[in-house]
Amino acid sequence: MILKTVIAAALLLASSVAGFAQSALRVGDVVEISVYQDPKLDRRVRVGRDGTIAVPLAGRIRAAGRSPEAIETDLKKRLQKNYSEPLDLTVGLLEPSNPAPLQPRPPVEDELKPRIFVTGEIARPGSFPVARRTTVMQALANAGGLGPFAARKRIQIRRQSGGQEMVFGFDYDGFLQGASAQGNIDLRPGDVIVAPERSLFE
Repeated sequence: MILKTVIAAALLLASSVAGFAQSALRVGDVVEISVYQDPKLDRRVRVGRDGTIAVPLAGRIRAAGRSPEAIETDLKKRLQKNYSEPLDLTVGLLEPSNPAPLQPRPPVEDELKPRIFVTGEIARPGSFPVARRTTVMQALANAGGLGPFAARKRIQIRRQSGGQEMVFGFDYDGFLQGASAQGNIDLRPGDVIVAPERSLFE
């Protein structure tokens, strides 16, 4: 009787470990992130060679060895401060990596390069490599420029520094008209440029 109990327990443990191994993400996996409150954050990202994924407003998150559900919980904690209502966010495995050890997977573009993020009313929102010197205007140009409904005078640059968030303003139209160059700062890795929607009377 005792032997049967031990064997049953061992089988249950093996099953649990196998289930965890199947749900744990690996380098090369592609996950899909969906945010009901802000579809501009919806994206498909690949787990990089360093085991992380990069998400605007949340930064880099450890993904390899963790389940999509764990990443979902982490993302909600990091992003909730930006929204007034409870965040409805999901993370799912979209494309598993190729487990064959002798078949190299296609390289992921600029995975390990420092990156900045551009989101909001942008032609091509996403993450972009940051060069030794990249200004706000250069980053916006790389992202295809502002969308038609952007609040052009209220562009924000958000930066995490020492555990605190710093926010810089940038007047896009003022810069183009030569009235003000203030705000066209040099970006740092991890900076997030946000182009909010303009209000009714802007």
